[in-house]
Amino acid sequence: MHSPTTHDGTSRRDRSTMRDYTGTTAIVTGASAGLGVEFARALGGRGANLVLVARRGDRLETLAEELRDAHAVDVHTLALDLASPEATETLVAFVREKGLTIDSLINNAGFATHGEFITTDPARLDEEVRLNVGAVVAFTRAFLPEMTASGRGVLVNLASTAAFQPVPLMAVYGATKGFVLDFTHALAYETRHTGLRVTALCPGATKTEFFDIAGDGARVGDFAVPSEVVAVAMRALDARRTPSKIVAGAKNSISSAIARVLPRGLVTPVTARLMAE
Repeated sequence: MHSPTTHDGTSRRDRSTMRDYTGTTAIVTGASAGLGVEFARALGGRGANLVLVARRGDRLETLAEELRDAHAVDVHTLALDLASPEATETLVAFVREKGLTIDSLINNAGFATHGEFITTDPARLDEEVRLNVGAVVAFTRAFLPEMTASGRGVLVNLASTAAFQPVPLMAVYGATKGFVLDFTHALAYETRHTGLRVTALCPGATKTEFFDIAGDGARVGDFAVPSEVVAVAMRALDARRTPSKIVAGAKNSISSAIARVLPRGLVTPVTARLMAE
């Protein structure tokens, strides 16, 4: 008999006590808003020291002060364009200069562009791929050796429910998130004996600045609250066996499972109609 499962992909039998991150250090990218802020709060609340990275340094400093006051943790901030060619080198140099060893990495930064591919600014598409894919790969490669050596932390890559099917009018975004999902599945397998917990978080539409950046027309379905999405992820990371994929929300779990098994010829037109509404 199988143990009942919850909408984050874990079984009730796998539930355990909340993990303690005291004494560990976590990098959170895209930490100036939305899910990045909530991941920083969740990890800081469990004792993790933090390196917060995003373009908007003023927001990072405000969050850092909040977390230092609330949890007495060390918080470092780095204002950085994560899509820039020198982003990885700059981040690694910053971490080494501070004398830090990284236990956890939350690859949260990313954005989407809504519209027909043929009319979208090529420079924006290039930036989208560099941030959604290039930065995830580069940052993971830079810090994975020390994270696996530690075996005390987590690697969370932000995918999306867009990863499960082609997404007309957000073609590049959907493809980048499909890459992140498969990349994370592979890494979870490769690192399975290290103690590092590796997972791809796949939220649906969430109340963040994401849709302001993507543009009008990208708003599909009901919105989840960032703190609730992160709570789902943290519960899955608390489980004795963390799944390599976390789909936030029961409806999203069902629709994603269906999208995975139906022929692309059926799924793509449906997705196109939803995106065009």
